[in-house]
Amino acid sequence: MDKAIVKKVKSQALDLVEQAGIVLTDDEREGLEIADLGLNDIERIGLEVIEYVNNDRYCAKEIILLPWQICPEHRHPKISDKNIGKKETFRCRWGVVYLYVSGDAALNPKAKVPEVYREHLHVWHEIILHPGEQYTIQPNGLHWFQAGDDGAVISEFSSTSSDDNDVFSDPNVNRT
Repeated sequence: MDKAIVKKVKSQALDLVEQAGIVLTDDEREGLEIADLGLNDIERIGLEVIEYVNNDRYCAKEIILLPWQICPEHRHPKISDKNIGKKETFRCRWGVVYLYVSGDAALNPKAKVPEVYREHLHVWHEIILHPGEQYTIQPNGLHWFQAGDDGAVISEFSSTSSDDNDVFSDPNVNRT
């Protein structure tokens, strides 16, 4: 990714976190991950992440989405007999999040998806999260999400996160 774009996206993401009233340490601000997922289209698809803790029992992080930015469809599969896959709760802290999971498809979904990414989205049951609202995704549950007009900040509380085990519907996604 171009350094100027990384700098711009990082600044935008940290502004959203500040608007959400979330206080970060200097190390957390510096460690903000800009994840373009190998698609080189960070302003439309990808996410920004601040990881507070991730150990063999639990994980807590902030996910920041720029206006209308999409985290592409994926699932967290079973890894072993002891690890049935990541279970995660998303709690909207700021903005609006359009979360899509398995179930009856929304007749008029709020998502604004560029045509190039539509073929890799299979679940359209819409959950709309406003600040203070949350939703839990079960292990191996297919899901994707998008911020609204102003972007969004989402706190994620989950079992251990192992990004390299995530399975994305778009074969072009690279989460390393």
